[in-house]
Amino acid sequence: MLLISQTASDTIWDSVMDYYEKLLGLLPRIALGILIIVVGVLIANLITSFYRKRILKKAEDPLMARFLAQAIKIILVIIAILLALQVAGLSGVATGVLTAAGGAAIILGFAFQDIGKNFLAGIILAFNRPFNINDTIKIDNHFGKVKALNFRYAHVKTFDGRDIYIPNSDVLTKPVENYTADGFYRKDFIVGIGYEDDIDAAKQVIVDILDSNEYIVQNDDDHESFVIEDELAASTVNLKVFFWVDTYDYRKSAAVIQGIIIRKVKEALEDKGFNLPADIKELKLYGNEEDIPLRVKKDPKDVEKA
Repeated sequence: MLLISQTASDTIWDSVMDYYEKLLGLLPRIALGILIIVVGVLIANLITSFYRKRILKKAEDPLMARFLAQAIKIILVIIAILLALQVAGLSGVATGVLTAAGGAAIILGFAFQDIGKNFLAGIILAFNRPFNINDTIKIDNHFGKVKALNFRYAHVKTFDGRDIYIPNSDVLTKPVENYTADGFYRKDFIVGIGYEDDIDAAKQVIVDILDSNEYIVQNDDDHESFVIEDELAASTVNLKVFFWVDTYDYRKSAAVIQGIIIRKVKEALEDKGFNLPADIKELKLYGNEEDIPLRVKKDPKDVEKA
């Protein structure tokens, strides 16, 4: 019995020593493999950094350039890891990693459908998308400028300073409004004049304001400013004003310019003697009331001034 126990102990010890000696033999190769991974990561960072500094600035499509920079870095790191496993004598491990990665991709594909969907959408958008960097876009209720496109999301900076990260699957499947695709955007507003006013004269005053503003697109048959009669309201004849602006700087050209035009139109119409009446209220008397129960009282300040 004692002999059997001694034999089992010797066998276990011999196995441990055998694995230990093999590990010692592999240590230099493992160290070299780790060094290859470290050097590979450094080289990947240097290449992508050089790519971003030198090529990204000259690229006609910055979003595509950034996407390719990320892809190049990931590919180089994967190559370094596989090469390190091969050098360390763990080629079987490398094969197993690739095989396991294939199986894990199927399992994780079901577990993380949204992540996989966004990743694939990011690849599609890198080659075919309805916007470029710094374009002003609107997706759902998110409105702002495109700052970046990553593997999982698109980064949009809103005009009130918020950073919105929209999943690529939404960008791919939902309607995208691009306000700067051709550089033009039409704005409009309504101004009401009195029923007794000359409509054609009022329209001419407004057109003169539009033609004299340097920020409004001029001399372009496809982007012409105009004024139409829009509605016969309760107390006004409503004129609708249409004009085109340059949208490469949306905040200034579309929002600020519209405010300037509205103010100038108001001032010009008032200077020309046009009425800009408010809503008229109609009072009806019921019962035995023969007169309007109304009393006019002077402002105390006006009395003091008098």
